[in-house]
Amino acid sequence: MSPDNPDRERPVDEADQPAPPRTPDAKPPEVDPSAGTAPGEFGPGQLPASAAYQSLLELRFDEPRRPLRALATVLGAVLALAALGVPLGLLWAVLAPDTPVLKTAEGAIYAEPQPEQPIAADGWFSLLGLAFGLLVALTLWFVLRRRRGPVGLLAAVLGTLVAAPVAWQVGRRIGLGTFERLLATAPAGQAFSKPADLRAGGVDWLLGVLPVPHGNLLLPAFGAAVMYTLLAGWSRWPGLRPEPEPGEFSWVSAGTPAPTTAPEPPAPDAAEPPRG
Repeated sequence: MSPDNPDRERPVDEADQPAPPRTPDAKPPEVDPSAGTAPGEFGPGQLPASAAYQSLLELRFDEPRRPLRALATVLGAVLALAALGVPLGLLWAVLAPDTPVLKTAEGAIYAEPQPEQPIAADGWFSLLGLAFGLLVALTLWFVLRRRRGPVGLLAAVLGTLVAAPVAWQVGRRIGLGTFERLLATAPAGQAFSKPADLRAGGVDWLLGVLPVPHGNLLLPAFGAAVMYTLLAGWSRWPGLRPEPEPGEFSWVSAGTPAPTTAPEPPAPDAAEPPRG
């Protein structure tokens, strides 16, 4: 054996053979567990840490792209968040104060010159919507662990964009029927209250078909986008999904005995043992 020919069994003048091309259907050679391994070789279960780590990542995280499944995930999240807009609207209707009005011949007018109730209604909706968006992003980050990334962000933003108008319409209709009845039948000078409504937000219709929310109806989506982006930026994994640590793999399998160490040479001034 020489530096140019590390293999003891191969002649010196034999040329190196290139490795055969790897095919998708290729299988690793079978190894006899009873056979020993030469120094520097890896036996069964003795893959290096880097190779074992890469193989596990290929099995767990190199999944084929499934656009239909991703689309179904986004639609399911949007529908679930739209349904959550109903309790959000009910909570807003409970917290937002009604505005006192006075019936006149021309209609209803504010009972106070500059009422604070409409401002409080906008403020409550903004705070609740922002908190709702933050919680939605945090929840989807842990629930949709396999869809972290653009799919999860799209689901959070679109879902909160739909949930905000639903919450607005549900909340503003609490007590609206009573207000309209009193507005139509009450005599002039009678005082009653108007349910909470938004003045700093609403929905515009693009080309009469596509609804476009604006104002504080965008705050839930804004909070969800910010929270999800922060979670992605603080993630310790490049793929955003939990990955095994390279340190979990060992160079030698647990069943392989440790190599024996050679005895140390005697010191130069050590006395020779007596010979029989």
